Amino acid sequence: MNKTMRAIAAAVFVLAIMFSLISICQNIGKSWKLDITGQKIYTLSNGTKAILGKLNQPIVMKLYYAQTAAIKGPDQIRYFNNYYEFVKSLLEEYVAASNGMVKLEVIDPRPYSDDEVAAIRYGLKKFPITQEENFFFGLVVQTQFGVEKTISFFSPTRQNFVEYDISYLIDTAITRQKKRIGILSSLNIMGDDVSPYMAKMMQLQGQQPNRPWSIAEQLGQQYEVKNVPADVNKIEGVDILLVVHPKDFSQQKLFAIDQFIIGGGRTIVCVDPYCVVDMPQQSPMQMRTEHNPASELNKLMVNWGLEMPKNTFAGDRMLALEGVLKAGERPQKIIGFLETTPECFNKDSVITAQLNQVRFLFSGVLKELPITDEDKKQTNIERTPLVMTTTGGNSWTVGNQLDVMTTDMESLMRKFIDGTEPVKMAYLVRGKFKSAFPKGIDIEVDAPKDANDPNAAKKVKKHIDSLAAAKENCAVVVFADVDFLGDMVAYRDTIFGTMVIGDNSALLLNAIDDLCGSDELISIRSRGNFKRPFEAVDKIEAQAESQTAQEEAKINAEITGFENELQTILNSAKEGQEEVVGSSILQKKKELELKILEARKQLQQIKKTRLQRIENLGNQLRNFNMLAAPAVILAIAIILGARRGVKKRRYISHASDA
Repeated sequence: MNKTMRAIAAAVFVLAIMFSLISICQNIGKSWKLDITGQKIYTLSNGTKAILGKLNQPIVMKLYYAQTAAIKGPDQIRYFNNYYEFVKSLLEEYVAASNGMVKLEVIDPRPYSDDEVAAIRYGLKKFPITQEENFFFGLVVQTQFGVEKTISFFSPTRQNFVEYDISYLIDTAITRQKKRIGILSSLNIMGDDVSPYMAKMMQLQGQQPNRPWSIAEQLGQQYEVKNVPADVNKIEGVDILLVVHPKDFSQQKLFAIDQFIIGGGRTIVCVDPYCVVDMPQQSPMQMRTEHNPASELNKLMVNWGLEMPKNTFAGDRMLALEGVLKAGERPQKIIGFLETTPECFNKDSVITAQLNQVRFLFSGVLKELPITDEDKKQTNIERTPLVMTTTGGNSWTVGNQLDVMTTDMESLMRKFIDGTEPVKMAYLVRGKFKSAFPKGIDIEVDAPKDANDPNAAKKVKKHIDSLAAAKENCAVVVFADVDFLGDMVAYRDTIFGTMVIGDNSALLLNAIDDLCGSDELISIRSRGNFKRPFEAVDKIEAQAESQTAQEEAKINAEITGFENELQTILNSAKEGQEEVVGSSILQKKKELELKILEARKQLQQIKKTRLQRIENLGNQLRNFNMLAAPAVILAIAIILGARRGVKKRRYISHASDA
C-alpha cells in the first residue's frame, strides 16, 4: 500500500473514530446535566419526584405537537418549536424519574389521520393554519384504568407553570375524588347561572350574563366548586370553605361559618377595608357615598386572636406600583397598590415558601390581639404571618372609604411615613377556637300551617344549639384583601386567553392545598415564576424620589396658587375686558402664565435630574457587567504568566547549578 492509500485509510479511520466518539458521548451525556438557573427550573422538583414515587400503576403520556404543520405556519406558530423542545425534554425527565412507570409518546397529527381524530376526541385545541393543516400542541395522560386527563393547549402564558400543570395532571389522574370547595360571598364570584334560553334573551335586550371570576374558573379545573346558599345556617358537603368579602352578613351566616370552623372545617377568609371590585361602576357620587365597599369578620376573628382595624391600609414605598384609579389621569405610584417581593413571604410556611410576587390593592392590616395565659393554654392558638410588607412598610388611615378615591395619590405618597417593622396582610391560624355564639342563636323559620287560624303567625323563632369550643385543632387562613383575587389585579387578557399575573392565584391555591394536605403540588406551583429584584436600583429610585418629593410638592403648590390667582382675576373681570390689549388684567394674566410656565420648567428639570441619576446608575451597572468578564480573564492570564515566569526562572537556576 503506497503512502497515498495509507493516508486515505488513516483519514477514514480517524473520521470513523470521531463519529463513534460523538455518538457514544451523546448517549452517555444524556444523563449529564447542569442546571445553573436560580430556581432550578430545568430540574424536576422534589414535589414532582414525590408524585412520581406514589405511582402504583403505569401511565402513558401522549404529547401531540403538529411539527410538520408548524413549519408551514406563520412566525407566531414557528415560535412554538423551541417551546415544544422544552416541554418534550421536561417530559423525558418525568420518564427517567418514574422507574419505568411513565411512558412517553410523541405524536405529529397529520390531516385526516387517526392521530388527528384522536386529538380532537381528547379535546385538544386546534388552530387552522391552512385549509387542510391544523396546529395542535397538547398533552394527554392515560392510566391503565381508563382515566384520561388533558392539557388542551400549552399556552406561552403558562410556560412558567408547565411542571406544575403536568404534575397536577398526573396527580389528579391517579386520585379518585376531587376536593370540594364551597364559596360564600357577597360578590358574584361564580357568575350568573342562567339557562341558554335566558342568556339569549339577555343578549336580545343588550345585556350579558356576568362571567365567573377567572379564579373561580381556575378553581373549577382542579376542584369541585359550588356556591353556598345565602340563607344557610349549617354548612355541609364541602372540604374547604372560601369566605370572600363577607359584607353585611347576617347572624345566621356568621353562625354557620363559626360552627363550620369549630367543627373542624378548613376555611379561607378574605376581608377588605376597601374592596375596589365591589365599587359600583359609573354611578353618581351620591351612590358612591352611600355604598360601603368594606367587609370585616372581627366578630369571629377575635376568637382567633386577630383583628382588622377599620379604614386602615398597608403601605410600603418600596413595593408601591404605578396605576390609574380615575379615567383620564396619568399613571402614578399608589401607596396602597403593592407588589410583594420574596422577602415579604414567610419562608417557614409551605404556603408561601416558594412565592415570589403577589399584588395587593388597598390591602388591610391584620393585628394580633393579646391572649391571656389561661386562654392560650385552653385554645393553643398559633398565629403564623404569611405575607407582610418590608421593614419600611407602615399602615395608613383615612377618615372614610370615600377618601381613598377622592384623595390625590401623590399627596398620600408624600404624607406616608416609613415604618420600622413589617405590616402583616395574611395569617395562618391554628388552634382550638372558641365559638362566637357559645349559647347558639335564634332564627326565624316558617310556622306550621294552621287551617283553622288564618291569623296565625307565618314565622316563628327556633333556637339552634352550638358547639361552644372546638374539640380538635382548627385551621383558618385570613387575607386582608379581596382584590388580589380579582381579574383586574391577578389576571390579564391576551390573544391566547387569560394570563396569570405573578403568584396571586398560586397563593390561594397553596393555601387550599395546605389545608387539604397536598404539600407536593405546593412545592411545584411557584417554580419559574421568579422576578429578580433589583434591590440597589429600587433603593436608588426611592431615595431619588424622596429627595425631590419636597421640591416637587413646593413647585406644584406654586403652580396651583398661580392658577387659582389667574382664575380669580378672570372671574372678577368684566365681560370682554380680559381681552383688551394693554389692560391691566391682560398684563397680569400674561405674568401669571409666564410664572406657571417657568414653574413647570423647573418641575421638568427636577424630574430630568432624577431620571439622569437612575440612568447613570444603570450605565455604571452595565459597564461593570461588561468589564467583569474581561477583567477576570486578564487577571487569570497575569497570574498564569507570573507563575510561568517563576517556573522558568527556577528551571534556568537549576540548570545552571547542574
